[in-house]
Parts: sequence; structure tokens; C-alpha cells
Amino acid sequence: MEKRWYVVHTYSGYENKVKTNLEKRVESMGMQDKIFRVLVPTEEEVVTKDGKKKTVQRKVYPGYVLVEMIQTDDSWYVVRNTPGVTGFVGSTGSGSKPTPLMPEEVDQILRHMGMEEPKPKMEFELKDTVRVKYGPFTDFIGTVEEILFDKNKLKVHVNMFGRETPLELDYTQVEKI
Repeated sequence: MEKRWYVVHTYSGYENKVKTNLEKRVESMGMQDKIFRVLVPTEEEVVTKDGKKKTVQRKVYPGYVLVEMIQTDDSWYVVRNTPGVTGFVGSTGSGSKPTPLMPEEVDQILRHMGMEEPKPKMEFELKDTVRVKYGPFTDFIGTVEEILFDKNKLKVHVNMFGRETPLELDYTQVEKI
């Protein structure tokens, strides 16, 4: 059993309350070994009010909270029965188990929030031949032409319709061949 991220649907406007309630329940029920982190995805936004600029936190996904947990009957029950939680995203009925987020989706959300996971070691070099693992260009073969360390991206040239086409891909999207 591995820990994965799940999306929990909440009443709109109750995201922070659900986060607080769930964290308290995890502690009081001794679930720290199964439920690890609870996040309300936010981003900073600059708003102008009365001619003054102000930075505020805006919820990226209103009505949703992310939970990092190991899915067991106990952990599912604790999260599902937290006040304000209406259910898991990706489960089809009240008794069915939820579907975890893909690691790429979690990375993108955490990066957007400025809370990146520890960066994996970049294992690509210029002129490496790579295969695209997922996305619209799945299974395309290309050559690494540029490494963008600061963005964790690669510029890869693939052959499309008989022409070399540059793609900017997250390096988790490709594998060496």
C-alpha cells in the first residue's frame, strides 16, 4: 500500500474548515500513519481595491480539498465522514473506493502552489533519444535539444508529418530509450 493523493469534494466555501476538521480527526483517531497531508490549493492574486494593490490567496479549485493518504477502509471512512465532505472525486457510489490523482497531476498542482515535491534528479543529456510516455504525443520518439533546468522541462524534437517539430515537455513525460 502506497500513499497517493485523492480529491475530496466539499461544500463550497468550507474548504479550510474541512481541512481543519480533517486534521483534527486524523490526530484524535490516530490516523497519522495513513493520512498525511491535507491541502486547499491556492494561488496568490493581486487585486486592486480603492486604488490600492493587495495580494490575496485565491482558491484554485473552489469546493475541493486534496488529501495525501494510504487508502484503507479506515482512512476512507475518516475522510468520508468529516463534516463538510460530500464525497471523493472519482468514486461512483457511496461505497466505492476513490481514484487517486496521477503523479503528474499532483506535481502540476504543487508546482502551481509553489510547494513542489523534492525534484527528481535530471537524468537527461543533450542528444539523448527519448520516448513520450503520456500526453497528446504519447509514444513519439524524439531527441533532447535543450534542457530547461529551472522549469524541469526538456525541448525535444520529434518527427511529425515528415518534419522536425520542437516540443517543450515536462521531463516526467519522457523516458530514455
